[in-house]
Amino acid sequence: MSDQRVEVNGYEVSTQHYVGGRRVGSEGTFEVRSPLDWDWKLADVARGDEQTARDAVSAAEQAFPAWAALSPEERADHLHRLADVIDANVERVAAVETVDMAMRLQSLRERLVHRGAENFRNYADLAAGHEERVWSSKGTENRVIRMPAGPAVIITPWNAPWMLSTWKLAPALAAGNTVVLKPAEWSPLSASILADLAEQAELPPGVLNVVQGIGEEVGAALVADPRVRRISFTGSPEAARHIGRAAAENIVPFTAELGGKGPLIVFEDADLDAAAKKAAWQYDDSGQVCLAGTRLLVHESLRDAFLERFHAHADTHVLGDSRADDTTITPMIHPDHLARVDGFVQRAREAGDTIVRGGAVHAGGGLFYEPTLIEPASNDAEIVQREVFGPVLTFQTFADESEAVRLANSTPYGLSGIVYTTSRERAERVGRAVRAGTVWVNTFLVRDLTAPFGGCGISGIGREGGDFALEFQADLQTLQILDDSTD
Repeated sequence: MSDQRVEVNGYEVSTQHYVGGRRVGSEGTFEVRSPLDWDWKLADVARGDEQTARDAVSAAEQAFPAWAALSPEERADHLHRLADVIDANVERVAAVETVDMAMRLQSLRERLVHRGAENFRNYADLAAGHEERVWSSKGTENRVIRMPAGPAVIITPWNAPWMLSTWKLAPALAAGNTVVLKPAEWSPLSASILADLAEQAELPPGVLNVVQGIGEEVGAALVADPRVRRISFTGSPEAARHIGRAAAENIVPFTAELGGKGPLIVFEDADLDAAAKKAAWQYDDSGQVCLAGTRLLVHESLRDAFLERFHAHADTHVLGDSRADDTTITPMIHPDHLARVDGFVQRAREAGDTIVRGGAVHAGGGLFYEPTLIEPASNDAEIVQREVFGPVLTFQTFADESEAVRLANSTPYGLSGIVYTTSRERAERVGRAVRAGTVWVNTFLVRDLTAPFGGCGISGIGREGGDFALEFQADLQTLQILDDSTD
């Protein structure tokens, strides 16, 4: 079957899968529409099935021995070439992603597409520069070796699809595994471009495969295939439970990043304006950010002053087209998700929670939701305890540090936290006390790619980032040789 392409915001994008170094189709398709205008159909995309999944894993399995046999330095050369190709195609990726997912074009151009290239360079260099642990014990020399594990399945969410795909792919490929990438059905197009760029960079056929489709169909078939040796997933706890059962059936290591309900804690000694400004910025990307500090926990003495500053900063937001430079809040991804977010807010209103601002679908039309702040009647309220994943924040006050920590740790999630204080001692004390995979103090979303990333509680299992990701993608071997061994 010849490749089928459509024009998306000025650039051609293949609507087919990428398996074994070539484009392949499916009998069925599914629609991809733009959140910027739901009447704008971007593409009819190939809808993978069980056979597609089997073929993709077969391609990864066939390519694995040769890719695994390369040295880390040789694989690094391939990944550096891919990074260079990405940097040369920033405008192409950004133009498609901004209409497919509605992420701000300016952010994609200036930061997020380049971050994809940085992911490949960073993990290539980490793998190539790895020094094996060597020590002597009981008359033997001991050496810990990272062995490529085999075909890996990577399943990514609809928010930030480009960044998260490259973030997961890079360590898998650098570790010597071959990959089947399954992007989310609501925003699959940048993954298709990534396959084009991998081919342009002359990545060997079968090393990277991209399969499109519905999670319950092709995604379920991929994670159930016994030939798969690693699974990395970002999405909902509900989906992770299904994937985890499949991984357990085949005894496959599995990492999952499953969202959050992060606290943003403001102590009485904080830089109040900086804290309020950062709190208002949690509406970025319509709140469709797993790391966002969605629960504002503010010292009771700051209540009125904080809210005054918060509203002033929130009022500066501009709801608009993701391609416009002055836009700060873009449409939500899908009508179903818009309705889900509104459902949370309306149930909160019915339960007696106070809507401080917003609280409705934006009157101007489109998939916009008003930036919303809710003061719950109880810490047990649904709006506090469950991830909304929209431009909806909650506001609570606390009397002292112990109450702040108790509230911060009172949900089943534990992905991230934010603390504002001018006390270094308090920063250390509270930062350590908050149960979260990442805690920022007086800042937010500053990421070091070598640091571990993941969640506690139902925010996930395992860690990605740096050597943590590389070791997850490898099988570790201890090679033990008697010291006086001779040829």
